[in-house]
Amino acid sequence: MKTKREFGEEMVEGFANVTKNIVKATGEITEKSKTLVINAIDENGNGEIDIEDLIIKGFKTPGVRINRTAFLKSELSKNFSKTVIEDAITFNPAQANIPPKDIDKIANEVIKFERNFVSGISAALGTPGGVAMVATIPADIIQYYGYMLRATQKLLYLYGFPELSIGENDHVLDSETMNIMILCLGVMYGSAAANNAIKTISKALAIGVEKKLLNAALTKGTIYPIVKQVATWFGKSMTKQIYAGFFKKSIPFVGGVIGGGITFISFESSCKLLKNSLKDTLLSNPNLDCSKVESLEIF
Repeated sequence: MKTKREFGEEMVEGFANVTKNIVKATGEITEKSKTLVINAIDENGNGEIDIEDLIIKGFKTPGVRINRTAFLKSELSKNFSKTVIEDAITFNPAQANIPPKDIDKIANEVIKFERNFVSGISAALGTPGGVAMVATIPADIIQYYGYMLRATQKLLYLYGFPELSIGENDHVLDSETMNIMILCLGVMYGSAAANNAIKTISKALAIGVEKKLLNAALTKGTIYPIVKQVATWFGKSMTKQIYAGFFKKSIPFVGGVIGGGITFISFESSCKLLKNSLKDTLLSNPNLDCSKVESLEIF
C-alpha cells in the first residue's frame, strides 16, 4: 500500500505531465495559428506582419477611402457659405479663412464619430466567444486600423493637406502616400520623429515646395529614414500585439481578455495626438510663427 508521500509525489508528477502536454499542445496550436494569421494579413508577401500590410488591407476595405471634396463639402455645408466651401476645396480650410476653432470643433466630431465605431468592435471582442476563429482576427484588426485610416484622412484634409493618391478601383497607393500614412500612424502612437516629419511636410506644402522635391524627401531623402524607423517599430510592436491579443482570446489555457495589444480605449487619444500635430503648422495656420516650429530640411 502506498504511503501518503508516495501518493502525493505521483500526483505532482501527474500534474507535471499534464502541464507539459498542455504546453506542448498550445505551442503546436500557436505555431499553426501564427502561420494562419501571417498568411491572412501579409499583403506585400514578405512573410511578416508590418504596417504596410495593414494600410494596404485597410484601403481595400469598402468605406475606408475618404474623398476629400465630398468630405469637406459635407462637413462645411452646415455652417459656411458656398463660396467659402469652394475656396476650402480648391485651396484648404485655412486659406478659406475658416476660423481654427471651427476646424478644431469639426476635427473633434470626426474623432468622436470614428471612435464610436471602434468602441463597437471593442465590445464585440470583449464578449465570451467574441473571437472564436483565427479568420476573425485579421478582420477585427483591419477594421480597427481602417477606422484609424479614415480618421487620419479626415484630419489631414481638415488641416490643409491635398487629396491623397489612393486608387479607387485597385486601391493602389503610391510610395509618397504610403509613407505619409506611416508617419501619421507614427504620430498617433507618440513618435516625436514622425511628428517632426509631418510638420516638415505641412510646412513644405504651405510654402509651395515643388511636388517632386517633397516626394524625393519622402521616398529617399531626409524624411525617408524616419519613415523606415517608424515602420520598423510598428513591425516589431504589431507582431507582438496581434499575437498577444489573439492567443489570449483563442487558446482556453491562457484565458483573460485582450490587453497590452490593440487597445481600443486609446483610439481617441491617438487621434488627438495627430490632430494637435496637424493644427500647429503653417499649412493649417498661415499666421504661425515658423521659427517656433521645429522641422527638417528637405533639400
